[in-house]
Amino acid sequence: MAEDEPTRAPSTTPATRPRPRPTPAASAAAEYFDRPAPKATEPPPARPALPPRRRRQGAMGAVAAALPAPLRETLEAVGGMYSMGAASLYGLGSDVVRGRFQFAEFTERSWFLVNATLLPAMLVSIPLGVAIALQVGALAAQIGATSFVGAADAIGVLREASPIVTALLLAGVGGSAVCAELGSRTIREEIDAMIVLGLNPLRRLVAPLLVAGIFASALLNLVVIFVCIFSAYVFDLAALHGTKGSFFGSFTQFATMSDFVTSEIKASIFGITAVLIASYKGLNARRGPTGVGEAVNQAVVITGIVLFGLNLIITEIFFAVVPQRTF
Repeated sequence: MAEDEPTRAPSTTPATRPRPRPTPAASAAAEYFDRPAPKATEPPPARPALPPRRRRQGAMGAVAAALPAPLRETLEAVGGMYSMGAASLYGLGSDVVRGRFQFAEFTERSWFLVNATLLPAMLVSIPLGVAIALQVGALAAQIGATSFVGAADAIGVLREASPIVTALLLAGVGGSAVCAELGSRTIREEIDAMIVLGLNPLRRLVAPLLVAGIFASALLNLVVIFVCIFSAYVFDLAALHGTKGSFFGSFTQFATMSDFVTSEIKASIFGITAVLIASYKGLNARRGPTGVGEAVNQAVVITGIVLFGLNLIITEIFFAVVPQRTF
């Protein structure tokens, strides 16, 4: 009977059953799923707002920061005009030495300034000469010195009247037009386009304008002197019953070549100052057409104030340097 029973394979228990060796992928998955869940963390606290970064300032910077805003803006404008004028004159000298001066721009600007201010200068000079002759003639008649009308007219016109009239007309007519043109170019971003193209606006636009201002002011000063003296001469003969000899005799006796040279120097300085202020205001115009109009108004007002101050300084220097004639 024992031989007829089938043989059975030996039974294996779970304790003795061999476990399959896990694959690397299965080990990585088990390690990923068996890891503890991350703890919920609070968001990091917000950093305190830092004060704005301050520029390193020296003693002058600290003093400038302590000044009132209007005074600080005025000083910044003066420094900006000085820097622009120095850079323009340096570029002008460099272009003249290298033969790159913009003669076409200079000619065009000179013609524009002279053409715009010539007729107003003549129209203002006629009543100015008559007014000087009338006031001086009335005073001379009271003291019995009617022969000195020509001398007073020559001194008043040459030393004071003609340079001031020339500069004010150049600032009011030519300077306002220059400021408006440069301001319109600035708000249309033409100046920025020139800079992107590698062109220097100070050399291309401002430097020829400065030379044109000197040339136009010197020429207009001659016109104002001639028209003022001629109108005073005609009025003296027609209304005050003066003589030709007494007018021109006193004129040549008191007026000297130094007066004429000083008048031309004054006019040239006033002309370059008016053009410089107009150019600075035009290149710094902002806020569209409204800003251009404000820049033009500011240029005219500032030019008038600066010119009277310069006139006082130059007159004091003239009396201190040039000896006066004694009779």
